Amino acid sequence: MTRINTNIPSLVAQHRMGATQKDLNLRLERLSTGLRINTGKDDPAGLIASETLRSEIRGIGQAVDNSQRVINVLATAEGAINEVSALLIEIRGLINKSANRGALSEDEIRANQLQIDSLLESIDRIAGGTQFNTKKLIDGSLGYLTSGIDNAAIAGTMIFGARVPQGSNLAVRVDVTASAEKGTLLFNGATLTQDITIELTGNKGAQVFNFASGTTVATLATEINKNTAFTGVVAVASAGGVALQSAEYGSAQFVRVKALEGDFIASYGQDIEDTGEDVTATINGQSAFGQGLLTGLRANGLDVEVELTEARATALGASTFYINGGGAIFQIGPDISSNGQIHVGIPSLRTSNLGTAQLGLLNTIAQGQANDLIGVGETGESAERIINKAINQVAIIRGRLGGLQKNQIETNINSQQIALENVTAAESSIRDADMAVEISSLTRAQILVQTGLATLGLANQAPTAVLSLLG
Repeated sequence: MTRINTNIPSLVAQHRMGATQKDLNLRLERLSTGLRINTGKDDPAGLIASETLRSEIRGIGQAVDNSQRVINVLATAEGAINEVSALLIEIRGLINKSANRGALSEDEIRANQLQIDSLLESIDRIAGGTQFNTKKLIDGSLGYLTSGIDNAAIAGTMIFGARVPQGSNLAVRVDVTASAEKGTLLFNGATLTQDITIELTGNKGAQVFNFASGTTVATLATEINKNTAFTGVVAVASAGGVALQSAEYGSAQFVRVKALEGDFIASYGQDIEDTGEDVTATINGQSAFGQGLLTGLRANGLDVEVELTEARATALGASTFYINGGGAIFQIGPDISSNGQIHVGIPSLRTSNLGTAQLGLLNTIAQGQANDLIGVGETGESAERIINKAINQVAIIRGRLGGLQKNQIETNINSQQIALENVTAAESSIRDADMAVEISSLTRAQILVQTGLATLGLANQAPTAVLSLLG
């Protein structure tokens, strides 16, 4: 080749050396960042997939953080509720102690009442003071707001969770499909025709009664009702006979009559028993559980217990009330949607909210109130019923929060962490550099750059050979 104006071998060597240098620079960039994709031109489709996965990773990671925060909130509330429970149990002990009136002076009973008053104040203080990051937890601030409750039909509600549409309300319709019943045994007749001796047993105990022939059912009912506190049985007389009923409703209530002499409901030497029935109802069209006059549902974002009045629970029909908002929404999923949120309500644990309207509220056992321990003829029985109900209510609230933490929050953390591992692995396989491959490619590029330089030098020297033609 004797043309010198254009050095084609040099141009070829320069082109190949530029490509090799570009590959070398790419390997150095990937090794210095650890990423296979640093800019969009590295892999446009891979970049899109990687950014989508990175967004999911961020959402999942925040869901785990949110869930841990929820656990902290619930643990704070549960700790306070545990203390309230301990105080209620102490109050129950004082009520029982004060019932031992034959061994206590009036001053001791008054001292017990003062201690109960102090414990009630402590419960209200804990309820009003428990907070997390300035947010009150058990004073009713996280409870649900309701309206339209007919007090003649609904004695009380406890709402533990409800998905209320934003800017609207949630209707809760309670349909009684089978009425609650007391355990009931009937005697037909206006008077007794023979001497009888019966053993009458109810939920509270048994008592033996003797009645002479000719006793009217009204007199019989009066005598039985004098002992209701000991038997749990109420007698209701009418013109045609008398009904012996359990004092309360539900399948746990019963009445038993055993004829020890003569025939009365049961034949001589035999006994007969009848148990009550729990209310059967649906809530928003779904089968609800029943326990006495209490019914409730835990499904489809609604967790509610409704205590019906006697009039409502013993008659077929429907009653509706509305949940207008309130409660707390916890975001525990990677996406903001109903599936990623849980709705929780924590009712007030103040003494004015524990107990029931039918039995009495907890604050009514304070001195000077209707169910204190120092009233005339007071035995503490009504106070004990109230405190037992309050203890049960607090236990249910505490159990619900514990179940929420264990069965929903902690399991959510576990599942989200597994998802985080898998999605992160998928994103890494797309975006991260394989260091072994890149080091191998770097070595190749370095060698090619060095050989390219040598080759370019030879190509540039080749045209000088023409000088030999000049002699």
